[in-house]
Amino acid sequence: MSKFPLGQVVATPDALEALQEAGQSPAFFLDRHAVGDWGSVCEEDKRANDEALVNGGRLLSAYKTLKGVRLWVITEADRSSTCVLLPENY
Repeated sequence: MSKFPLGQVVATPDALEALQEAGQSPAFFLDRHAVGDWGSVCEEDKRANDEALVNGGRLLSAYKTLKGVRLWVITEADRSSTCVLLPENY
C-alpha cells in the first residue's frame, strides 16, 4: 500500500536507457519507493524519509538495476512529482 502520492511521474533519458538495458520497468522501483522501501540509502537518509512522511519533505530512494546501475527516485516535498534518474543527472 502506497504511503504517499507520487504525483506526476517523470524519468530522465539516461534512467530510461539504464532500465531498458537491464530489462526492468520503472514501475518496479516506483512501487518500492511508494511503500517506503528506500533501497540502499544511508541511515540518515532513511530517517529523513521517515520524518518526511510525517512532516512533509522530499523523499529519496536509491536502487541498483540488475546491470548494477544506480538509480535514484525522488518525490518532491509537495508530492506534485516523482523523478527516476541517475545520480549524475541530479
